[in-house]
Amino acid sequence: MTPSDREATGLLTRPGDLVQLLDQAGTRHANPDFDPWVADVDTDALAALHRDMVVVRRLDAEATALQRQGELGLWPPLAGQEAAQIGSARALDDEDFVFSSYREHAVAWLRGVQPVELLSVWRGTAASGWNPYEKRMAVPQIIIGAQSLHAVGWAMGAKWQGDEHVAISYFGDGATSEGDVNEAFVFAASFDAPVVFFCQNNGWAISEPVGLQSKQPLARRADGFGMPGIRVDGNDVLAVLAVTRWALDRARRGEGPAFIEAVTYRMGPHTTADDPKRYRTDDDLAAWRERDPIARLHALLAASGADMAAVDADAKAAADRAAADLRAAITNIPDPEPMSVFDHVYAEPNSHLERQKSRYARYLAMFDEEGDR
Repeated sequence: MTPSDREATGLLTRPGDLVQLLDQAGTRHANPDFDPWVADVDTDALAALHRDMVVVRRLDAEATALQRQGELGLWPPLAGQEAAQIGSARALDDEDFVFSSYREHAVAWLRGVQPVELLSVWRGTAASGWNPYEKRMAVPQIIIGAQSLHAVGWAMGAKWQGDEHVAISYFGDGATSEGDVNEAFVFAASFDAPVVFFCQNNGWAISEPVGLQSKQPLARRADGFGMPGIRVDGNDVLAVLAVTRWALDRARRGEGPAFIEAVTYRMGPHTTADDPKRYRTDDDLAAWRERDPIARLHALLAASGADMAAVDADAKAAADRAAADLRAAITNIPDPEPMSVFDHVYAEPNSHLERQKSRYARYLAMFDEEGDR
């Protein structure tokens, strides 16, 4: 039996609470409110979560290396945030719709996005990497916080059509200071939209610490919009899975939006163009390395009596395959045809777009004429 909304919401109203089922050492702690939401997670499921996190960390490392080698123009690393992304994405139904920022590579992986599709935008060979309707995930949004509005719009439409599925919007702590996000909160709360706002509070909005933006936990901001806010240990994949399931279930039953603040840490730079040593200390980084989400789950598996040799071998093999596929595919991405820049701009043709296409075609033709001389 799942916990009632009253029980779960009661937990949220105490300032400073942080939902945690798995501590830093990998020890499992009872939580009567949220244990029922992960009662089905057995040792095999834990091993699968571990494998997911190992794979996406490897893919992230490969993409970072590819950028350093000149194969990508830029890359936004996710290292350290694997539990927040894997735990929340595993809670979704296949038909739920994801609206993400540019760092949710692990979420995309679980939605069936191929590694090379993740990299095409950062290589400059595509304006977007995949068909959103096939993956049930919008392509990454670069404009900070804009995806929250898109998620609410989709959710409102789904509700009016009688669709039982839920939208989830991912953004960082810095985005909570953006107008778009706050406007999304207003509309979602006003119309009881079936949407979950998932904030990965990784400590830094590029080089600005989260404490500069908010004197209170970010989850408390939900109070002013009339929706529940909950803080969860973002490096605890079990707690993230439980809390996200709770929020999704609430939305499906017509109870409206919820705000999740997953407290985690960005181990690497904001992007590969950033130097985090300019604004944070080695001691701070070392302290968070002790809270590594993969090591934490690994310790729980070992304590649960899992065959760790098999668990490690399975995760390594999956990561090696994904990395090899990525390396093999990246240099074989074809350059796009110049005129393809006009594809998928509008749902239907229009005269404005046709004029632009005609002018651009004439511009390109000039280069052919010069080559003939």
